[in-house]
Amino acid sequence: MILNIDNVIQQAEDHCRNNGGRLTQKRRLILEILLENGQPQSAYEIADLYHEKAGDSIPAMSVYRMLDFLMQNGLAHKLTTTNKFLACSHINCDHTHQAPQFLICDSCNAVNEIGLDKTLISALEKSINAIQFQLNSPQLELHGLCEGCQK
Repeated sequence: MILNIDNVIQQAEDHCRNNGGRLTQKRRLILEILLENGQPQSAYEIADLYHEKAGDSIPAMSVYRMLDFLMQNGLAHKLTTTNKFLACSHINCDHTHQAPQFLICDSCNAVNEIGLDKTLISALEKSINAIQFQLNSPQLELHGLCEGCQK
């Protein structure tokens, strides 16, 4: 769990600025919602939370565009199997990021983001390329039960 949201937002703003982007007020608010909630959210859930937080309505299509920006800048991830979004848990890290792997609890919907060693991804890509298959994303989503739900 990310403890200091203001610090994370500042690092996200710096990251965007250093890469030629801008974390606008609306994008910032979407990222704050993802950081504060901690659970994956659909674009419609995010739009509802945005309305609660900002007192202003926002169409889901606008939320999707903002989420695209956040994902392109490595600040958010999309869980393809559930069509939900969450903040990257490594925004405020200063190390090289590994390929994201998500452990998704099918009971409580908790998600843990862990890094997958790049040598494993390289070996996987080599095997995939050998059969002329184009990999679009090395992200893995594994479903199961978290420690709490196993008890």
